Amino acid sequence: MPNIRVSEAARLLGVSDDTIRRWTENGSLTPHRDDAGRLAVDGLELASLAREQAQLPDDPAKAGSSARNRFVGLVTAITADTVMAQVELQCGPFRVVSLMSSEAVRELGLELGSVATAVVKATTVIIETPKGKSVI
Repeated sequence: MPNIRVSEAARLLGVSDDTIRRWTENGSLTPHRDDAGRLAVDGLELASLAREQAQLPDDPAKAGSSARNRFVGLVTAITADTVMAQVELQCGPFRVVSLMSSEAVRELGLELGSVATAVVKATTVIIETPKGKSVI
């Protein structure tokens, strides 16, 4: 399993380095040393902890859906003309951009600072690795 340095683990989970260190001290994560002697944690163990720690915000729509990729966030930008609009959401550390009709923006009541949910259902999701290899 890959070892992930504390700073990278913290960035991936959206917490501080100190939080990762506390988790190693209290036994939530097992500390290791990487080849350079820096504190690291096991990638699989970190992934398990990430799933346990995940706290998804309530979806304001509360709609039933087959889509599993739902990102609740704040509307941070709207660029619209008479026909089309680009809406940006900040969903935790992730920026999600949607293109839609300007009519849909008005009907949904989207405005800067409002809460919305980006729903993604795709037949193709590309996964990239740090080494630049991609898998479809």
